[in-house]
Amino acid sequence: MAVAQVENICSTISCGKPATLQCPTCLKLGIKGSFFCAQECFKSSWKVHKVVHQRTSAGSANSTYNPWPGFEFTGPLRPAPLTPKRAVPDHIVRPDYAEEGIPHGEKEAKRASVITQLSPEEIEGLKVACRLGREVLDVGARAVRPGVTTDEIDRLVHEACMERDCYPSPLNYYHFPKSCCTSVNEVICHGIPDTRELQDGDICNIDVTVYYSGFHGDLNETMFVGKVDEASRQLVQTAYDCMMKAIEIVRPGVKYRDVGNMIQKHAQANGCSVVRSYCGHGINQLFHTVPNVPHYSKNKAIGVMKPGHSFTIEPMINHGRYNTSLLMQTCGVNFHIGTWKDVTWPDDWTSTTAVSISSYRLCDISSSLSSYRTGSVQPSLNTRWS
Repeated sequence: MAVAQVENICSTISCGKPATLQCPTCLKLGIKGSFFCAQECFKSSWKVHKVVHQRTSAGSANSTYNPWPGFEFTGPLRPAPLTPKRAVPDHIVRPDYAEEGIPHGEKEAKRASVITQLSPEEIEGLKVACRLGREVLDVGARAVRPGVTTDEIDRLVHEACMERDCYPSPLNYYHFPKSCCTSVNEVICHGIPDTRELQDGDICNIDVTVYYSGFHGDLNETMFVGKVDEASRQLVQTAYDCMMKAIEIVRPGVKYRDVGNMIQKHAQANGCSVVRSYCGHGINQLFHTVPNVPHYSKNKAIGVMKPGHSFTIEPMINHGRYNTSLLMQTCGVNFHIGTWKDVTWPDDWTSTTAVSISSYRLCDISSSLSSYRTGSVQPSLNTRWS
């Protein structure tokens, strides 16, 4: 089912408002995706925005596109222009942030700091959302190949959501402009789908969450693009194994802090480190809520697993051990490995490894779990990797 693209988002960083005004110079140079909501935003962004014109020649706009001149990228990946925001039909049930971008329910739950215990009926609702999310993710995964843009993957994910009467949970969540996250190579998480074509040897994580009948189902998977190197394969396998070892200990009575111990132990045993800036989270009628589930050891997570809790485990794993700095050379490219720290692009979403020259490979795999009977754990989605 084709879905019309009817709304553009303001190019001013962190604005997030619908935009219809186009930069006249960008139109003349053929630069796509340059929209502003008002003259005030256009004027306030002019000092940064005008450099795009200086660095772009007619006929090769996309190859030199850089919306943030002066920003020091940590790796070879660069942003590409965005397509307009995709529309959601009126009959699709929306979460509370769909219009304004602010998840008020999450803010209220954060103040209360109480972990929700779902009833058996609510657990069934969560399972349905997760199964639909698995179907949607499979649609996006089947499209991954060299030459396909991450925006095309987003389009397929969006349309698959519409066909299943699901709202794509990332869309307009704190003004996120797309329907899924696509994180390529050195991007740890929250990459925004754009018009960059996937290259042979890339790895690409697709992070899908759907909202259906009052529940969010969150899952993601890392795909190989064409022929990848052995290091990438080993990293993805390590990340998957980290997740599964953590899932094995999930049962009522286990402390949430223990999840990170299992993950870091296996990651370090395989020469990898664990990203500390992002963690698993509670999920139910809310997209993100308590508990927080850190993936590293010796964390201070609060809480004990109880029947009816539902949460994600989504370790983000880097090559190299924690706090090391090893310079390697392969295929003529130097890259540092061994840091868990991150740098966020000026879009306020795309999180990348904090290295000067990077050919990092990241893997982020999640699973939503519901422990609803004493001594038993019921996965609410099927997880696989490729």
